Amino acid sequence: MNFVQPIRDKNKIKEIKALLLKNNYRDFILFTLGINTGFRISDILEIKVGDVRNKTHIAINEKKTDKLKKAYINSSLKEELDKYIFDMNDDDFLFRSREGENKPISRVRAYQLLTDVAKKVGLEEIGTHTLRKTFGYWHYRQHKDIALLQELFNHSAPSVTLRYIGINQDAMDESLENFYL
Repeated sequence: MNFVQPIRDKNKIKEIKALLLKNNYRDFILFTLGINTGFRISDILEIKVGDVRNKTHIAINEKKTDKLKKAYINSSLKEELDKYIFDMNDDDFLFRSREGENKPISRVRAYQLLTDVAKKVGLEEIGTHTLRKTFGYWHYRQHKDIALLQELFNHSAPSVTLRYIGINQDAMDESLENFYL
């Protein structure tokens, strides 16, 4: 199993969003929702239009833990979602596949689209979990509240969360940047 990384460069996030927006609005929304909620891809793909339309939160039962998880839909995310879903039915999957009738895209398809766009902007070690890790990385950088992030991710310890989002590696790298004997 490959270990994927968060996207640590906001300019790369902007590049990815621009490419996805140009090519496929659905994929842009998938990426945007993932990096702004911290949900796992398996949960994102099960979201239906009615789960987000006229809502303040996206509430899901996590597949992995079977626990209720809620994510606040801030005004920027709401604006993007509203543009995307305006002509969709409430029972439509948010990330509908072109194959079959009202089925979500597969995890494999989500992985393909993310790795393809990542390659175009020069990123490696990217996968579907990158969305969740990117959310965690930037949430931590902005708020510096590892306990809150641990709760959001339902992790057992702060050390697990720090390792998960790559902060430990960043700190180790920074400590060695100017260290030379």
